[in-house]
Amino acid sequence: MSEIAYLPAGKRELTKVANRQAIMDAAREVFGELGYETATVRDIIRRTGLAAGTFYNYYRSKDEVYLALSAEGARQFAPLLKAQRAQSADWNEFVRAAIGAYFLFLSDAHKTWLARRPPEEVVPHVHGETPEMAAVFNEVREAIVDEIAMGRAPAADPDYVAAACIAIARDVGERMLTRRPIDTQGATEFAVAMIQGGLQGLPKSKA
Repeated sequence: MSEIAYLPAGKRELTKVANRQAIMDAAREVFGELGYETATVRDIIRRTGLAAGTFYNYYRSKDEVYLALSAEGARQFAPLLKAQRAQSADWNEFVRAAIGAYFLFLSDAHKTWLARRPPEEVVPHVHGETPEMAAVFNEVREAIVDEIAMGRAPAADPDYVAAACIAIARDVGERMLTRRPIDTQGATEFAVAMIQGGLQGLPKSKA
């Protein structure tokens, strides 16, 4: 029987929440540093400091942890993006609002994650994409494709437009998180200028 089962009900629930959060935080770091394909359950467990049996009380595989992180990222970001789309009068406003919301999401998530770490721990550099970032990018891509389909965006290949917007946001966002203080406004202005400037350079549609 798990050690958690011997704790009082209130303490038991708090312990479950703490353990689950520790696993999620560790997995986020491991996926970001090593990449999803390379990362293993053992890597995640080692980063948590928990016993292997404790990990399997919550997740059966790294796939389940990845899906949980993805769902959490999409759940938090989707309503923010939806609200920004509703308030945007045209494509330019939408791009600025969407990129700004994404950078704020990254900044807030990063600050929350740092606040949960013991101050003496060395913060690892994230080299890759976390599951939350992947889920958020999917939300942004779907929104961009919808905007193009409705005629609110430049008449260009929707996959290419989405890929370009996402690539710029990803790279600028990653660099933004390394700076102190984190400048979401400056990052937004730069990314939007790059996206809009690039789209203006596309050949005009013959249709």
